[in-house]
Amino acid sequence: MNDLHALEQELIRPSTALVSDLHELDGDILILGVGGKMGPSLARLARQAIEQAGIQKRVIGVSRFSDPQLQGELEADGIETISADLLNENDLAALPSVKNVLYLAGTKFGTTGKEAFTWAMNAYLPGRVAEKYRNSRIVAFSTGNVYPFMPVTSGGATEETAPEPVGEYGQSCLGRERIFQYFAEKNNTPTLIYRLNYAIDLRYGVLLEIAKSVIAEKPINLAMGNANVIWQGDANEIALRSLRHCDVPAKILNVTGPETVSIQWLAQEYGRMLGKAPVFVNEAQPTALLSNSSQANKLFGYPRVTLRQMMELTVAWLQGGGTTLNKPTHFQERDGKF
Repeated sequence: MNDLHALEQELIRPSTALVSDLHELDGDILILGVGGKMGPSLARLARQAIEQAGIQKRVIGVSRFSDPQLQGELEADGIETISADLLNENDLAALPSVKNVLYLAGTKFGTTGKEAFTWAMNAYLPGRVAEKYRNSRIVAFSTGNVYPFMPVTSGGATEETAPEPVGEYGQSCLGRERIFQYFAEKNNTPTLIYRLNYAIDLRYGVLLEIAKSVIAEKPINLAMGNANVIWQGDANEIALRSLRHCDVPAKILNVTGPETVSIQWLAQEYGRMLGKAPVFVNEAQPTALLSNSSQANKLFGYPRVTLRQMMELTVAWLQGGGTTLNKPTHFQERDGKF
């Protein structure tokens, strides 16, 4: 496990391109929603890149910090933290003015039955933040769930594909995008809409879920027969480097891996690695939630961590007793209910 941890640290190390971009970027960096799955590693990556660039720049993370241990760990890593409820007007007003804002706040899981809160977080709050940070650059995290299901032979939805979200979560995320787009033009705020699906690391994600199902001989639902995945470290790099590509009108960017990954093939490969026979239910449908990331690849190059590396790392992590997060992606859902 020590070797695996060392390898994981190597895979989250900032690239020379990121170090260069942050060296050229003026202003401090504020991460709203730093307490989520991607926030802590994103903040640490930014801090490492700034230190390697030899510059002075603050990285500030904002979250409710329901886990106070995380707040202490981030502070120990040189990241300033602010405990705040962004839906509280006083908390939002008290946040510092910062030139560069990464908006990770939002809600997905448990949204069914909490539709009003979902819309407040995903569509109302962005307007309040956009007004607060009208003089900043904003990279607003969104999701591929705003797209319709695409034929698995299509190469995935491009940035020009008309949104057609399934279910209230996807609809509220499109609402978030529209609000940021509106305020980008109203206030001349450089903005980038960052449509991500699906980030993975060794503790969560599509690859981990399939591998665990193979190990447990749990039936794997093939109804959503294909998916896109990207290593979280690569997704974080793209998010930070996207600060230099914000624009008016807001730029839209798909962020994911280049492959359309067959879930059946993935499970069979894991079965071969683990000496298990995967169990399947349902038939793969001719459509899936898929994004085309060729624009991001053109801007930033292909992801550094390949699909095969991610697969092998996941198996090594599980066999070594690595910890995992109990945060399923629900990528199999076809009705948009999370």
